[in-house]
Amino acid sequence: MADYNDWLRSGSIASKAREYSKTLIKPGAKLLDVADRIEAKIRELGAEPGFPVNISLNEIAAHYTPVPDDELVFSDQVVKIDIGTSVNGAIGDTAYTIDLSGRYSELVKASNEALSNVIKILQIGTTLGEIGKTIQETIESYGFRPVKNLSGHGLDRFEVHTAPSIPNYNTNDPTELKKGMTIAIEPFATDGAGLIKDSSTPVIFSQTGSNPVRDFTARKVLKDISAFNELPFATRWLTQKYTEPRLKLAFRSLTQAGNLTSYPPLVEINKGMVSQAEHSFIIEDKVITTT
Repeated sequence: MADYNDWLRSGSIASKAREYSKTLIKPGAKLLDVADRIEAKIRELGAEPGFPVNISLNEIAAHYTPVPDDELVFSDQVVKIDIGTSVNGAIGDTAYTIDLSGRYSELVKASNEALSNVIKILQIGTTLGEIGKTIQETIESYGFRPVKNLSGHGLDRFEVHTAPSIPNYNTNDPTELKKGMTIAIEPFATDGAGLIKDSSTPVIFSQTGSNPVRDFTARKVLKDISAFNELPFATRWLTQKYTEPRLKLAFRSLTQAGNLTSYPPLVEINKGMVSQAEHSFIIEDKVITTT
């Protein structure tokens, strides 16, 4: 068997951070404090965040992380926590949903059971279509829809999203899982239309180039973000060193130069509630659940 030590360690830390995070999600707690504490726990356990902790509420499916001075607090929301870890670039990716409202327990069950049912069929040779079919049928059995334009994905060193794209509905894709693949499966369920769209101002970015820029601050920021090894990062990670107005100008320069890509929050098109569940896997003769 190949050496998966970094992947196993990263996944183990992601799991521990996930379980720790569950003790923090309480009405009245600030999203910013919770995100900072989860990321601090990841570092304390010996990894780096693979991406900023996503704390996505209600109709937001993904890609929200607290902004600097964020005043949002938990109350009666459907809360999705998506945690990533990196050990020498090996990624652990895991997510879960907590229903603080008490009204969407079936929606949470739908995504959880979809993931559980996929785990039962995962093996070398399982097709992407079979995975999508399992997710779709499970979620629809609860009376909800899978989010069709969100998907699971491959994992690679210093890459959170790589091929294959693993559908959350039946695409009849005959592509088979191969031995040695590292992947994440993440069913999203909704009581909305089953589609998401970009919304609002992005607060998560990743470096996509090192092209020269004229602005002095932008050059400094580019040097600083190179430490993230092209993994996603949050605006708030840089505000201890730069003011927000200077960062905005620097990000604009870096984006125009082709050095940055952004990830806006993803919202269900009918503002339906969304739940999520996710684990990471290594496809081997016996499939390994790393998170």
